[in-house]
Amino acid sequence: MSSSVVPADRVLLGHITGVYGLKGWVKVHSDTNPRDNIVTYKSWWLEQRGNWTQVRMLQGRPQGKTIIAQLEGVDTPEGAHALIGATIAVSRAALPEPAEGEYYWADLIGMQVRTVEGVQIGPVERLFETGANDVVVISDEREETEGSSEVLVPWLVPDVITEVNSKDRIITIDWDPDF
Repeated sequence: MSSSVVPADRVLLGHITGVYGLKGWVKVHSDTNPRDNIVTYKSWWLEQRGNWTQVRMLQGRPQGKTIIAQLEGVDTPEGAHALIGATIAVSRAALPEPAEGEYYWADLIGMQVRTVEGVQIGPVERLFETGANDVVVISDEREETEGSSEVLVPWLVPDVITEVNSKDRIITIDWDPDF
């Protein structure tokens, strides 16, 4: 493991959830799609308690319902155990460009959302999978809403998500935010 210059453009891909076997392999929760894409990146950045460290991923594969990986310099269960909870990230430069009409979730976070009628709702907080479709969670910043609330919108293009303007960082939806 090394601690070279941490890239400012890092993208979170998952986290280490456990130990696998006696040779220091780790279990990984992957947020990539498909989930085993995380092992295609050979240089990982691991974050623990605010500290980032670069590590080489030597090999990895699906194992049951999880992903397992062997990391350079980690060759005991105790070494692997010390990494449980670490966030896994890669430099944005390591990611392939998304195809036309596809987006990395990390790029959607923070985009402003408005309706086709021009009602400003607020920024994208996060996204999650439901099985049927992905869901966008928007922080509701409209004046007429009281307290902090969220608007959940299905990621259905073009029926609900009518436009994603990456340059201006605006997502336009055809959806009633009070639904």
